Amino acid sequence: MKKFLKEFKEFAMRGNVLDMAVGVVIGAAFKAIIDSVVNDLISPLIGLIFQSDFSDLVLTINDVSIGYGAFITAVINFIIVAFVLFVIVKAANKASSFRKKPEAPKAPTTKKCPYCLSEIAIEATRCPHCTSELPEEAKEEVKA
Repeated sequence: MKKFLKEFKEFAMRGNVLDMAVGVVIGAAFKAIIDSVVNDLISPLIGLIFQSDFSDLVLTINDVSIGYGAFITAVINFIIVAFVLFVIVKAANKASSFRKKPEAPKAPTTKKCPYCLSEIAIEATRCPHCTSELPEEAKEEVKA
């Protein structure tokens, strides 16, 4: 039993598990913020525009009530939440791109043969297409 608890402790203390736990907690808090934005700010504005609350719409057939208005409200809330998340993630990605340093240009891996103008490996000393030996300055440039 001690070995099992020791293994569980090692598993729980690994970086991935702790990172995931922090992500879940922050995600729950973030969900509360997004729900508040949708329910307290955006949904009332939509209610003002349409002068109606869709959740009150009910279809009654043979004494059975079908609350299609609640479904419409849920779909509208989903679309609003998805849009708000999209805007927030897009803004966060834009903000994080300001901090990134531009990548250094990569060293070339090919060059052109001065005789046949075919593209060849930069380390080549002879062109595989025309079989010409490359000039000495080209060989020295490769070594440098």
